[in-house]
Amino acid sequence: MTKMPRALLTGVGSYLPKKILTNHDLEKTMDTSDEWIRQRTGIVQRHVAADDQLTSDLGVEAGQKALTNAGIAAEDINCIIVATTTPDNTFPATAAAIQTKLGAHHAFAFDVQAVCAGFVYALDIGDAMIKSGKVKNALIIGAETFTRILDWEDRGTAVLFGDGAGAVVLEAHTTAEEDDWGILASCLYTDGRFRDLLYVDGGTSFNGIAGHVRMKGNELFRHAVEKLSMSLENVMQASGIKAEDIDWLVPHQANIRIIDSMQKKMGMTADKVVRTVAMHANTSAASIPLALDTAISDGRVKNGDLVAFEAIGGGLTWGASLVRIGQPVID
Repeated sequence: MTKMPRALLTGVGSYLPKKILTNHDLEKTMDTSDEWIRQRTGIVQRHVAADDQLTSDLGVEAGQKALTNAGIAAEDINCIIVATTTPDNTFPATAAAIQTKLGAHHAFAFDVQAVCAGFVYALDIGDAMIKSGKVKNALIIGAETFTRILDWEDRGTAVLFGDGAGAVVLEAHTTAEEDDWGILASCLYTDGRFRDLLYVDGGTSFNGIAGHVRMKGNELFRHAVEKLSMSLENVMQASGIKAEDIDWLVPHQANIRIIDSMQKKMGMTADKVVRTVAMHANTSAASIPLALDTAISDGRVKNGDLVAFEAIGGGLTWGASLVRIGQPVID
């Protein structure tokens, strides 16, 4: 019987635009304050893409760093999946632009649209592609220029989001030593009945414009805590992992209060939860790989650590994944 390959997460990379927009900067242009933003969200600043930067440009930077980190050449990638809500164009896919810019000409490439849960969705698709034997190496990217769809007169949403990109490399391995490594389980969910809690009031078919983000924050918060808790419980059950076995929680960086609530429900100490929302704000599909790269780069998350991802976004879409980072060192 042929052994099913496992998808090992062997490389991580990220990119943030150079321009930084602080809460104090926003005080000058809208009815808000640094104190108001910090207390309600935990955000201090966010990065904003330059006028000539496309979502694909951010994704290329993160993707190339992930490839370098994994020691894999772009031409050896078989598949590129880009999670984004802010594509370069209506079509072709932003993934196609990234494929060309990276020189990954042997990879098929496509986009996934699940808003803030997009990275978890894309990761699960990449895992399935590898387990099916269809691909050996996959590049999973979350990339957003979210500030382009903000209404800067709406302080309830404009202060929440930023731009950035994060990426991971998945590699197929089949040796016995990797049985409990890589992506152990993922659970994905959607409930379109809650569409009006977080959406954009534009679209190609709807009115021909990109539109702006609209959100019912208080209602979304209640759903976020409930649904994220459920998805984490289900992914632990699916993998046979207990909460105390998890080394790190790397959550979607939407709001510090949601992150703190998930920490308490998981029974984890604060020092085992990666928080980057203060410096990055909510970068939608990019937030989890951005946070993961930050924690790996500063030495917190190490090879062999068991990491939980969770995210919720417009749709509503939500989900969770359990991943043992890196690969075993075989003597």
